[in-house]
Parts: sequence; C-alpha cells; structure tokens
Amino acid sequence: MTDTMSPPTTGGNLNVRPPHPPTSNVVDGDRVADLVSQLLVELGENPDREGLAGTPGRVANWWRSFLSPDPATAPICFGENSVAGQLVVVGGMSVWSLCEHHMLPMNLDVVAGYTPLGEVVGLSKFGRIAQRHAGRLQVQERFTRHVADEIVAVVGSPDVAVVVRGTHLCMSMRGVRMEAARTTTLEASGRFETDQLLSQQFLTLATTAWRNS
Repeated sequence: MTDTMSPPTTGGNLNVRPPHPPTSNVVDGDRVADLVSQLLVELGENPDREGLAGTPGRVANWWRSFLSPDPATAPICFGENSVAGQLVVVGGMSVWSLCEHHMLPMNLDVVAGYTPLGEVVGLSKFGRIAQRHAGRLQVQERFTRHVADEIVAVVGSPDVAVVVRGTHLCMSMRGVRMEAARTTTLEASGRFETDQLLSQQFLTLATTAWRNS
C-alpha cells in the first residue's frame, strides 16, 4: 500500500483561511448529452444502438446531480459545557469525487476531529460538508484543506484536524495500475499542531479502522 502524507498547515488563526463554499454549477443537460453522443461516435460506437440508447441522457443527468450538491445549511449546535476540551472524532464518512486531472473517480474516506468549546455540533453536519466539497472536480489535497477550513468556521475554534485516505482510479486503472495504492492527507490546526498527545490520539482513532479494513 502506498501512502503519502501532506504536512499540517501552520497557524491557528480563524481568519487565516476562510471556508471555501463550492461554486454553483448550472449544467446544460441537453448540451452534455449531445457531447456524450459525439464522444461515443468518436470512440467507434453507435449511440443509437441497443444498450447505448438513452446513455447520453443518463450521463448528462448524472453530471447535473454530481455538480449540484445539497446547499449549505446552518449547523445545529447543542450546549454542552461539561465536555469542553474533549476530543470528538467523526469517522466513517466515505464520499466520491472526481480527479480533475483525468476526470476519473476517487473514493475519499474522511475522519474529522475537534475539541468543543461549550457546545457540540450535530454529527450529520460533518458528512454534509464532506459531500458538498466532493461534488466537483477535485484533488484530494485541496479537498482535505477545504473540509478542515469549513469545520473550523462551523465549530468556531481552530482546534480541528481532518485526515483523508483516498483510492484514486487514475492510479489504479490507468498509469501504473496499482489497485492497492492509497493516498493519505492530513490538515491540522490549533491544538492539533501544538499538542502532540492530542494529535496522536486523533491519528490513532482515525487510522485504526483503516488498518482493519
């Protein structure tokens, strides 16, 4: 298995990097379907034959759906003064995105950690953040940073870490064709940069499930 780890960013100031909301994409379904039909012709296929009939429209519908993730909603927070400083780790978030270099799928397993400051964030919010940033042409490194930046804004604290393990079809089905290759990226700020014990606890919890999968 091949792992690459990007270094944590420095800082901890909430104003260093604002969150990066996904851009709104308006997909012309008819135009995309026409382009898919042309592609099939150039590949030596007949887009009107049995089996391919309707494929251009289905592909266009998928692109429209993929590039139109659910809009951001206000996070639901719950007052919990008794858990201030506790490590909260949210894992099991698996999302699909598209590598912008080859337009091939990549599966991203996301784990996020933070330390509450008087309140906790509704858990589904983390999954929605990951899904929204995955719904575009992406690279894993940028995805990891953007997810972390938005979580910082949501929790109101720089004490956030996000680790992502990606399986890239652009590496497993083309190029070197190594099916077992994985890429790991880490974005950390606040106490996750300065507190070695906290950082190690997070990484241990985040990677244990991956080692057993």
